[in-house]
Amino acid sequence: MKTAIYPGTFDPFTLGHDDILKRALRVFDEITVLVAVSPAKKALFSKDQRVEMIQEHLKDEPRAKVDSWNGLIVEYAKKHQINAIVRGLRPTGDFEMEFQMASMNNNLYSEIDTFFLPTGGKHYFVSSSLVKELYKYGRNVEDFVPPAILSQLTNK
Repeated sequence: MKTAIYPGTFDPFTLGHDDILKRALRVFDEITVLVAVSPAKKALFSKDQRVEMIQEHLKDEPRAKVDSWNGLIVEYAKKHQINAIVRGLRPTGDFEMEFQMASMNNNLYSEIDTFFLPTGGKHYFVSSSLVKELYKYGRNVEDFVPPAILSQLTNK
């Protein structure tokens, strides 16, 4: 079975994230959406809330699991014997940072490979940060997040 992890802070999980996940499921048999904690980012939702929202969104996709992790992504991969990481790329300068991270991950765990997928055309500009900014100013974000996420934003 070909398995992968798709790590990110996912605060919140957007349609851009969903696009990457669905396309990656064409390649991998199972993907774990790994909610990561980033001390550098101020989260709108707690780690547990993000896990619950994504689980609700993916409840009809048995090949996608959701988990969380506070440490290095490669340590999670080693622990669960996963040797692939899926990362989305937007045309906003993501590649250099993502390439550096992929190289470091491979240095730390030589069995890991990173698979980059460019974000689909209609989602290339969407980011969690922009969604949070729009939400903060009372703008409608339904075109940018799945319904399960939108309902939680609305209740926030």
